[in-house]
Amino acid sequence: MNILILGSGGREHALAWAIKQNPKCDRLICAPGNAGMDQIADCASLDILDGGAVRDFCMENAVDFVVIGPEAALVAGVADKLREAGILTFGPSQAAAELEASKAFTKEVCKAAGAPTAGYARFTNAKSARDYVLAQGAPIVVKADGLAAGKGVVVAMTRKQALDAVDNMFDGAFGDAGAEVVIEEFMEGEEASLFVLCHGETALSMGSAQDHKRVFEGDKGPNTGGMGAYSPAPILPASLEVKVMDQMIRPTLAEMARRGTPFQGMLFAGLMIKDGRARLVEYNVRFGDPECQVLCIRLGAQVLDLLLACAEDRLHETRVSFADDHAMTVVLATKGYPGAYEKGSEIKGLDALPSSSMQEVFHAGTALNDGQMQAIGGRVLNVTTRAESLGQARDLAYDLVDAIDWPEGFCRRDIGWRAL
Repeated sequence: MNILILGSGGREHALAWAIKQNPKCDRLICAPGNAGMDQIADCASLDILDGGAVRDFCMENAVDFVVIGPEAALVAGVADKLREAGILTFGPSQAAAELEASKAFTKEVCKAAGAPTAGYARFTNAKSARDYVLAQGAPIVVKADGLAAGKGVVVAMTRKQALDAVDNMFDGAFGDAGAEVVIEEFMEGEEASLFVLCHGETALSMGSAQDHKRVFEGDKGPNTGGMGAYSPAPILPASLEVKVMDQMIRPTLAEMARRGTPFQGMLFAGLMIKDGRARLVEYNVRFGDPECQVLCIRLGAQVLDLLLACAEDRLHETRVSFADDHAMTVVLATKGYPGAYEKGSEIKGLDALPSSSMQEVFHAGTALNDGQMQAIGGRVLNVTTRAESLGQARDLAYDLVDAIDWPEGFCRRDIGWRAL
């Protein structure tokens, strides 16, 4: 098969690494890709938000299967354009992608489906939102309704923090994403993520993970796109996963089908867990980043088989086979992230690192310029390992981190601390 992966981050590099191992993959193309993906695939310059351009590229290059990585391409309707042309595609339609594009939409679906989630209110102007905050008090959660690259959520522990968040969002801190704001009840507990392959009303769990959103150790500082992850998440045992599937995932899929917008692709449920009960924090309509990295290193070549089964409506006859192991990924980011940071610093030592089914460095914000590996983004590398225990995976990951020569980079040193 000729396979095209859309995206340029660590998530897409991990998918490319896993898919490349499957003998079904004859040619692998990544668009636009990054310096790491360029080492294992053909990288193409392509506007992945232009569905027509992606469709034409697929026709010209005899692409058999397209895997769409980023949410922005899904929300732009790229999957619809491809399916209209008869091209096999992994990822939901534009209408179904509203589950991530609009937090208010998700709340409406959850209400109709009876899926457990936080109480909320939605606002289109700052005054009403401020009045609501003053009436409700803190802690409280303020969210930009639309896509904000994982940064449009403020967990406000004081009224002032909440009011400032409301003002920032309506003042354009997140662009159009903040034109509407959702304010939610603060939920106590521990967060975890469940990844579910879906086609219509058929669902197959692809495993759990736990992300680390805050930039500094001890979950301090501002939210980021994710500073590291591990899998599986002990807080989400098999017994609770069954309840989440029955009380949340399947009712949501049934409600989406009832609305005439059936879901096909990856449904990523962010959960808040307390006292053995789970409530939905949010839905995303694609793999998480960096959670995808730990899932891919655990699953390897079967990732392609699973994505194909989802796209071809064969989930009912498919199984996910995990080894009894643990995986961890540590994100190396440019100093200053998630705020302002400089681009172009050189990264040394990557060529000397081992590469195997147990350890891999996935690239995110990198480019190769004049033979020099350079950091061109905020989150730059994902040092990813697996082992018999999470402690062993952690030790191996940080040994690899310490072997990378990049003074301009930093990472959290406590990934996996809740489980360990």
